[in-house]
Amino acid sequence: MTASSLSSFAMDLSPLRTPGGFRILFAVRLVSLLGGGYRMVALPLQVYALTGSSVLVASVSVVNGLSSFTGTLVGGPLADRVDRRRLVLAGAVAEAVVVSLFAANTVLPGGARLEMVYLGAAVSGCVGTTGLIAQQSMVPALVGPARLPAAGALFALTAQIGAVATPALGGLVVAAFGVGAGFAGTAVVALFAIAASLFLPRARPEEGGDAGGGIGRALGGAVFAVRDPVVRPLMVLGFSQALLAMPLVLIPEFTDTVLGAGPEEAGLLYAAPAAGAVAASLTSGWTGRVRRPGAVVCAAVGLCGAAVACLGLSRSVPLALAALLLLGCGQALEEILRYALVQSRTPDELRGRVSGVWLAQATVGGSLGVSLMGALAALLGPAAALLAAGSACTAVVASTAAAERGLRRPRDADAPAHGAGGDGGAGHT
Repeated sequence: MTASSLSSFAMDLSPLRTPGGFRILFAVRLVSLLGGGYRMVALPLQVYALTGSSVLVASVSVVNGLSSFTGTLVGGPLADRVDRRRLVLAGAVAEAVVVSLFAANTVLPGGARLEMVYLGAAVSGCVGTTGLIAQQSMVPALVGPARLPAAGALFALTAQIGAVATPALGGLVVAAFGVGAGFAGTAVVALFAIAASLFLPRARPEEGGDAGGGIGRALGGAVFAVRDPVVRPLMVLGFSQALLAMPLVLIPEFTDTVLGAGPEEAGLLYAAPAAGAVAASLTSGWTGRVRRPGAVVCAAVGLCGAAVACLGLSRSVPLALAALLLLGCGQALEEILRYALVQSRTPDELRGRVSGVWLAQATVGGSLGVSLMGALAALLGPAAALLAAGSACTAVVASTAAAERGLRRPRDADAPAHGAGGDGGAGHT
């Protein structure tokens, strides 16, 4: 293989080289990942130190998850009504305020208060999710349709690296300086995100045909997602992947009872999907040239299901690692191409609400998936549960691909449809 052919697989960094606001938005996102990664480590450690209860540790995650879901319901309509730059700024300000609150909570007379942790988790979940929806809604106007897969790959890469590196860094910070000092440092870093947000270009959404108020406007994104022949199956595939191909909750039991291994091997298995996703993102340059990206999304989600099934069949650590690496590759590829397709298909006046639907289906699917995996493992054992879930995922992909012609559309047919009730006819660019 020649150097030129190898370079065609290299990650496309052109969105970062293009003059405009994407570089600023990307910087804001990086700072948000730093703050979120530190909280992921520091809050459970702090709450456990305060209470000695894993139930209360989990309750903080529940509060954050519920408020994040609320943010998807509120943030989508807001992002289609007001300047999206203001919402990104609001998210950055909320991040700084919340981590400052957490830092102050560690030095309160009489010790930290659990209710302050709940308050911060609720505010961060709701306002932070609103800011994230605004970020996603701004990207198409900043990079243009041709660079959407490249922008999606950059977002996916930073998310995966942040999921691995930032919590590890957070653990080192807590060990060296303590929880409070880490929160204070995170608050200082968050100030840079606020400053950067001020330099983003104005991003007021286009006026569409559903500019009225009330429930109809709030549900416009969901109505569009259900009716559009491209977006609808993409949402189904994303929900199915989150529901049936998220096996990490079973890693401890699978490692112990099936592989006969210990914590060190479990740690490797936890890291393997992120490593696969990073590898896929770094070699994603080809994704911007795919003629029929919907078909590739089907293949990527199918790969996720097959990888989970293979994990269930694995009886050695190397085979389990290989399956989880493939899972991470499939997850990254489907996320990159599905994001680009949804954003390119959605009219600008609906991008906030459709982004809200995107985040909501991932949140709900992931939460239900954890419960489903646990229930299947209790009934069948971890290996059979993984095999059943992965097989079901591939079956859903096959049936969706066969039933939904929109997934077979060529790339140049994925222009936005007119209005919230688009019927999949010819769109406008």
